[in-house]
Amino acid sequence: MSEIIKVGMADLKVVKSPNGVTTLGLGSCVGIAIRDPITKIGGLAHIMLPDSTAIRNNANIPKFADTGIEELVKQIVAQGASRARLVAKIAGGAQMFNFSSKNDMVRVGERNVSACKAKLAELRIPILAQDTGNSYGRTVIFYPETGDFVIRAVGKSETVI
Repeated sequence: MSEIIKVGMADLKVVKSPNGVTTLGLGSCVGIAIRDPITKIGGLAHIMLPDSTAIRNNANIPKFADTGIEELVKQIVAQGASRARLVAKIAGGAQMFNFSSKNDMVRVGERNVSACKAKLAELRIPILAQDTGNSYGRTVIFYPETGDFVIRAVGKSETVI
């Protein structure tokens, strides 16, 4: 019997098949799902901010794209996954407030997506699919066994990437 493990905000979890992981309420936050397709070990991080170096109190490693993705990869590999086979999918990074501005402080979702993509590229982990941007929140469920990343949003059809 499989179990779906909850990931909170600024949190991450690693699971082995057949278990899955879920996180609720990705607004400007980004959900990063990473797995090894052979061992079927994977995990999900709920990233809130792009860069730990821009914040003084940055002890919460999963809160930031730069430190959270590295920690997720470290924990997945520690469970027995091959670093060389890791692949990723991402979702979230919405612009939750409807006003236009060039001010980076209000473009958190866009900055989070960019930071996640940059970190995954730096770590040479390919992004197989994404559902990012727009102006609505998402709830996601990731199944490392199949690689399915289920995305639910109010008023939208459920999608699987």
